[in-house]
Amino acid sequence: MAFGRLERPSGAQPMSDINMTPLIDVMLVLLVIFIITAPLMVSAVKVDLPQAQGTQATDAPKFIAVTIDPAGQTYVNDAPMDKPALANALADAAKRNPNTEVRLRADSTVPYGRVVEVMGLAQKAGLSQIGFVAEPEASASP
Repeated sequence: MAFGRLERPSGAQPMSDINMTPLIDVMLVLLVIFIITAPLMVSAVKVDLPQAQGTQATDAPKFIAVTIDPAGQTYVNDAPMDKPALANALADAAKRNPNTEVRLRADSTVPYGRVVEVMGLAQKAGLSQIGFVAEPEASASP
C-alpha cells in the first residue's frame, strides 16, 4: 500500500451462476410424491362408463365405491365380492356411518336388473344415498 492512494480494495464479486442444488432437490421430492400418488388416482377395475350431460365429481365426505364390470362381477373398493359379501360390506358401511354415500360405477353394457339388484342391497342395508358415476359427454366442437 502506497502512501496517498485512495483506492479501495476490491471485495467479493457477485456470483453470476445459479445454484441448482435446491431446485433439483425440490424436483426430486415432487417426483417422489407423484410416483406415490399416481396409482391412487386410478381405479383398478376397468369399466366403460356411460356418458351423460351435467355429470361432475362431487366431494362426499364418506362413500363406498361399488363397481359392476361388463361380466356382472361386483367390486367394493376394487375388491371382488359375491352377493352375500356385498350385502355384508354395505351393512358394515351403514353401521359405521348411516350417511355413507354409495358411488355406483356400472359398465354401460351391464343389464339394468343387475344395477337395480345392487341398489336394492344398498337400500336394505340402510344406505339411501346412491350416486351414479358417469363420464362427461364429449361435446362436439364447431
